[in-house]
Amino acid sequence: MIETSMWREGCPATRESLRRLEINYIDFAGETQRGVLVVNADIAENVSRIFTRLFHERFPIYRMQPVEAYEGDNKASLEDNNTAAYNCRRPNQINAPLKESPHANGRAIDINPLQNPWIDLRCKCWSPSDQYAERTPGQGVILEGGLVWQTFIDEGWVWQNIKVPDYMHFDTGYPSIPVTGNKPSPTASVGPPPSPSPST
Repeated sequence: MIETSMWREGCPATRESLRRLEINYIDFAGETQRGVLVVNADIAENVSRIFTRLFHERFPIYRMQPVEAYEGDNKASLEDNNTAAYNCRRPNQINAPLKESPHANGRAIDINPLQNPWIDLRCKCWSPSDQYAERTPGQGVILEGGLVWQTFIDEGWVWQNIKVPDYMHFDTGYPSIPVTGNKPSPTASVGPPPSPSPST
C-alpha cells in the first residue's frame, strides 16, 4: 500500500488500524473464490458477518481484491468490476475530504461496480458504464429491499450515501464513523480457502 501511495502520511486510518480480511465469495460462474478486503479494524467483525451471509445466500461477486492491485487507481478497479473497500485516494481522484472519507477510513465497500454504477460528477456520466444504470433484477445487481441491501442495513450500514446515484456503495456513515457496538478484531477470515477445482 505504501508503494502505490494507497497509504501515506495524512491518510486518516493508520496502518495499524487496518485489517486484511480473506473472504470466500461466489463468482459469476457459481464457483467459490477467495478474495480480500482491507477494512478498518473497528468494522472487521461486522464485514465478516455481512459477507458470510452473502456467501451462504450465494450472491455473486465478480472479483474481489485490494485497490493496490491496481496501483491505487480507483478508476481501473471500477472498470475491472472489482469489489473493494479501503482506498485513501490520491488528489487527482474524485474523493471526499480525506479525514471524512469512508473509503479513506476503511469503512466503505463498493460491490460489483459494473452492475451497480454511480454518476461521476466530474463528467456527469455513469461510471464505469451505463450498461446497468437502470435498476432491474440481474446477476450481481443491488436493489433496494434486496438481499445485499437488507444485509448491510441489518448491520447498520448506509446505501449510496451521496447526493447522486451510487448503487455500488455502502458505508457506515459520513463523516466516517464506526458501526456502534463492534470491537476491533486482529484478524478475520470468512470460511476456509476453497478446494482446488478438478482439472478438466
